[in-house]
Amino acid sequence: MINNFVFEPDMAAKKITVTREFNAPVEKVWKAWTEAELLDKWVGPKPFKAVTRMMDFTVGGIWLYAMIGPDGQQFWVYAKFTAIENGRAFSSVGMACDGDGNPLPDSPKSYRDTKFSPIDGNRTKVGMVITFEDESTIKMFVEGGFKEGSAMSLDQLDELLALE
Repeated sequence: MINNFVFEPDMAAKKITVTREFNAPVEKVWKAWTEAELLDKWVGPKPFKAVTRMMDFTVGGIWLYAMIGPDGQQFWVYAKFTAIENGRAFSSVGMACDGDGNPLPDSPKSYRDTKFSPIDGNRTKVGMVITFEDESTIKMFVEGGFKEGSAMSLDQLDELLALE
């Protein structure tokens, strides 16, 4: 199966566009992106593991989770859902935080719009646009392995979808 992974940074616009196709119907892919027990199985490149502390998938709700490294180090992330079109799209604002969901001082924000589209063969295309407030943040993401980490996580989602 061809997954058609695309990663396009636009430094001038401070945006990264990511698209990926999955060999599963939209309903199944949507569920994997919106339910904590499934997110924890694929988010984060190995050897990191995502562990959700709180998930409220409603407009204004939050997803609070840690990316836990192989040495046990925890990197907490706070994502607030700002818009949801059930089964089609959602938007969120994300930032680094402590384990209680308090934003870290000077933590940059990212704004993510994620869309799910059915494609031929009972497959799904997911498109994400991630917008940053400043050039230094997008530069940190682009140079810090975000492309490779995203590709690995989305491959892990492929594996999960094949099992579910």
